[in-house]
Amino acid sequence: MKISSLHASFVIPRNEESPQVARQRLTFLYGVSYGDSSYLGMTNETFSHFTNNILHLTNNILQITSHKSTMKVENNHFAKAEMLIRKPVSEVFQAFIDPEITRKFWFTKGSGKLEQDTKTEWTWEMYGFSLTVTTHVLQENKKIVIEWGNPDETTLVEWIFTPLNENETFVSITNSGLKGDSDKIIDQVRNSTEGFTLVLAGAKAYLEHNILLNLVLDRFPKGLA
Repeated sequence: MKISSLHASFVIPRNEESPQVARQRLTFLYGVSYGDSSYLGMTNETFSHFTNNILHLTNNILQITSHKSTMKVENNHFAKAEMLIRKPVSEVFQAFIDPEITRKFWFTKGSGKLEQDTKTEWTWEMYGFSLTVTTHVLQENKKIVIEWGNPDETTLVEWIFTPLNENETFVSITNSGLKGDSDKIIDQVRNSTEGFTLVLAGAKAYLEHNILLNLVLDRFPKGLA
């Protein structure tokens, strides 16, 4: 067995293993292989030094893997929905900043157009619910960023408008900054993804075909819990 292949078989952790289990497996492998050190052309002392170095390297790899896993969980605290709308980017952008248009497919009333660094109130009259949003970024025909939610649990919503040609616009909506334990975040991601998918579908139907689908209204019909 070549040292390089031995090295690879030891230091690559298995996907399903926790760091603790992986370390136990690797230590066990070292112990079993120790008696075969002469087969590798090394003295026991050299082999011991070699395996100790590999164990140190393995611990570093496992720490990096664990850190990346934590980062992945943290970076997954967002929901995302995207849709192609076959209208010029200027029309699609206006549909999300002008409440007279937005109410055709999302909320029913807005206190005014979105303006950077200002607060606006959106109302869903069928649910008796209102929400104050703060517009942090407003780049014409390119990007919108708002902050909304309960005072202690606000999140950010970002729209990115990408014109594919003169009559097609790709819209990406990301709701980020979700907070809570794993179950709560999963619930928020699920609800937000569903909600913004309905919003984009409603916007597409209205802007392309002048059809009011009433998707937000029909999502929670009266008579159902």
